[in-house]
Parts: sequence; C-alpha cells; structure tokens
Amino acid sequence: MERPFQQSSGGLLTEEPSSEAAAKATWRDYWELTKPGINASNQMAVFTGFWLAGHHLFHFGLLLATLLGTALVTAGACTINNYIDRDIDPLMDRTRNRPVAAGRIRPQSALWMGCLLALAGVAVLLVLVNPLSAILAATGFFAYVLLYSVWAKRTTIWNTVVGCISGAVPPLIGWAAVEGTLELPAWMLFLFMFVWQPPHFYALAMMKTEDYRAAGIPMWPVVKGLADTKRQILFYIILMLPVSLLLVGTGVVSWLYLVTAIMISGVWIYLAVAGWSSQNNEDWARRMFLYSLLYLTVMQVAMFVDPILFG
Repeated sequence: MERPFQQSSGGLLTEEPSSEAAAKATWRDYWELTKPGINASNQMAVFTGFWLAGHHLFHFGLLLATLLGTALVTAGACTINNYIDRDIDPLMDRTRNRPVAAGRIRPQSALWMGCLLALAGVAVLLVLVNPLSAILAATGFFAYVLLYSVWAKRTTIWNTVVGCISGAVPPLIGWAAVEGTLELPAWMLFLFMFVWQPPHFYALAMMKTEDYRAAGIPMWPVVKGLADTKRQILFYIILMLPVSLLLVGTGVVSWLYLVTAIMISGVWIYLAVAGWSSQNNEDWARRMFLYSLLYLTVMQVAMFVDPILFG
C-alpha cells in the first residue's frame, strides 16, 4: 500500500510517517531529538560564564535555575531542528536514523515538543533568574532555528559562521544570570566561543563532505573544496590564540589561564600546519576535530581553576 507524501520545508518530497511507524518511538527517541551532546556542551559554556561572573559569590540555586532554563531552550531548538531538517536528514548517513527522519516520531509532534520546551525554558529563566538571561536564551533560539536552520544552512556558504552566533550565546546567559548585565568579559567569552566553532565544524564538514553534497547543503568543502577548507581552518586556529588571550586583559583570569592558552593554542597551530601537506584529508580533519574538543575542554577547565587559585 502506498504511503502519502508531503511537501517539505526544503522543497523536497518526503514520506509522511505512518501511525504504525510513529508508534514505535521510545523515550530514547525523544531524548535523541534534543541532541544531548550539543546541550551538554552548551551547559558547560553557561557554567563558564556563570563561574567567571560570580565565583566569589556562588549561588547554587541560581546556577541550577540558569542551567535548567538554558537546557530546556537548547533542547527545544534542537528538537525543532529535527523537524526543519526532516527532508534532508534521510539523505545523509550521519542523520538518516534520527527519529523524525526515520519516521519513528511524527514531524508535528517534534514541532510541538520543541516549542513547548523552548517556552518552558524561557519562562524558567524569566521567573527564576532574570529578564536579560531569558532574552539572551530566546535570541540564541531565534539564531539557531530561523537564522541558521531555516535560512543559512540551505542557502549560503557562510552557514557555519551564522550558526556560530547561537553557539556563542550560552556564556552570555551564564554571565547575565549573575550580573544582570553584559560586561566586557562576557563579550570576550562570546568572541572566544564564536571563533572556536568554525575550525571545529569545518573539520566535521570535511569528514562528511559527501553527505552534505548528497543533501545539497552548501557547506564550505562542498562549494570551495577541501584545500580551501583547510586554509579556513588554519586561519581560525591562528586567530584563536589572540582571541583567547583577550580574556586575560579583563582581569577575570590570570597567568595560569594565560600559560594554558598559549601552550594549547600553540599545539593546535602546530598540528594544523604539520598536517597541511597530508594527502589523507579525512584523517587530518578527524585529528583537527578531536583536538578542537580537547582544546575547548582544557580551556574551560583553566577558566574554572584559575579564579580559584588566583582570584
């Protein structure tokens, strides 16, 4: 028996999941909709902003409310992203088994779930934290869902850079939760997270170039090629060194963070340059991707430890 088809948001025909298929969804499918890996990374960034703003006056209850509200908004944005990408996710090996793409969860269910989660998160921040943190979370939601998922991802080679806006908002939320304003250190954290993302995601795009090509997504390596993508990655990695040091000038961190930033940024630059002539682009990209995760983790740990020892 033939199943009905619907016109997707991306202009492609995708199969409408049947009631039988949708009934197979488990709690793990709904959990997967929220992209817990992305959420965990955002939570760490929120904590970093919160900690640097008020480690000397640490308020555990306020921290929990801030993390909860941000987690709900992030979960909502990621869930709606599954709804928006339901036409292209089945075309890529990396995403074809996502619950909406695979037909285990109805698109409308994902849309409603995402909206309710995001609204609940904004409400938590508005009531239990402060209006500025709620506004920032809503701004990040707008940037990820509308600017990135709906528009930039499908239309421009600059989609990754546009997506970096939402990825750089979490530390602002953490800072605003404590201070109620956005001071210079908060914006330095925003810039740090913004510049870190292109080399991280361009490396991933190099590893999944054929996936993106099959889905018609204009990622940098699809449009410009792998060699030019490697130049972009190297550019942003070199830029990370001075950007990471700007935080020292604000006074929220000191020499321990400074030494860590110089050393770990130097290693990243070395790895990028050393692998420049490598003929195995996928291996080079994987090494850059994994090191970017290590870099972010080590730098955030340094942001946490430095104020304890020298704050």
